[in-house]
Amino acid sequence: MKPPVSVGLIGSQFISAIHAESLQHCPQARLAAVASPTPGNAAAFARRFGIPRAYTDYRALLAQPEIQMVVVGVPNHLHCEVVLAAAAAGKHIVIEKPLCLNLAEADRMIAACRTAGVKLMYAEELCFAPKYVRLKQLLDSGALGAPTLLKQTEKHDGPHAAHFWDVERSGGGVTMDMGCHAIEFFRWMLGRPPIKSVYAQLSTQVHGAKTRGDDNAILILEFANGVIGMAEESWTKLGGMDDRAEVHGSEGVAYADLLHGNAIETYSARGYEYAVEKAGSTKGWSFTIYEEAWNYGFHAEMAHFVDCVQHDKTPLVTGEDARVVLEVIFAAYESARLGRKVELPFVTNAARPIDLWKPSGAR
Repeated sequence: MKPPVSVGLIGSQFISAIHAESLQHCPQARLAAVASPTPGNAAAFARRFGIPRAYTDYRALLAQPEIQMVVVGVPNHLHCEVVLAAAAAGKHIVIEKPLCLNLAEADRMIAACRTAGVKLMYAEELCFAPKYVRLKQLLDSGALGAPTLLKQTEKHDGPHAAHFWDVERSGGGVTMDMGCHAIEFFRWMLGRPPIKSVYAQLSTQVHGAKTRGDDNAILILEFANGVIGMAEESWTKLGGMDDRAEVHGSEGVAYADLLHGNAIETYSARGYEYAVEKAGSTKGWSFTIYEEAWNYGFHAEMAHFVDCVQHDKTPLVTGEDARVVLEVIFAAYESARLGRKVELPFVTNAARPIDLWKPSGAR
């Protein structure tokens, strides 16, 4: 049996905590180090998860020769910088969504990893969520006939960290933050056929005082095989997380609610935090999910990526897949600006998706 893969975490906020928990459930992984520039964060994170080393500079972590794989959970505008450094250090990389801010960065990241001979793995957990894996099995088995329409929705009342609201660092609003999940979910469910076009209706309904990014989005994707994908993403829904999908086919239909079917119906006057997203006010009635990281697929996702490193396998979700997602996001913001369908492939040199819809200075 091969020895466990030595893993370093870059980042110490909520998503890195989910990654740490998930990797602790993977016997073939060993958490070796964590890095965070915020004073005291890395040390506290290391104590919490029993990680032997903590650094305030991620480059010191990358300099450790025994670390084979890094999991990057930092703000979007830092993704490219960290991935290029990790590739240069010869580390296999798991990068959180979205891949980066723009297509030029995406190409640099993919090329750097290819040149260095390291894996660039894209952390799209919906492709590993047990309920959605079963949904795909139903579709692949023919139980629903030929697919005609896929729907996915993810909603809460807004992100937990300041950088999500700052489009200079995030690149966009809810489409960039959560629309990326829907795009890769549709591609994975259908076996990744080409996408012909995207239409997007974006708006800032509630959070205009905090961001010029979109807080509500409806995306319609048309695939080359004729299937339509429809995504509804929102930062304005109260009462905690909502994540569900539908598959409509010529011989059937299936509905999968990721949270409510596994939840505890709860009333709380004080409210509480969701472990995974830390999103939304949960005062009053809500659905309390248990084993959140497992239900969302994080355990299976990290185990899969570790296995890919250990046995030199091709990841289920790659950097190239992440680039396709980013291209669709750019096309969606362009569609929202034009008010019409935008064909793919879509070429742009825009620095951030938001700049196609609301240039700097616009509200």
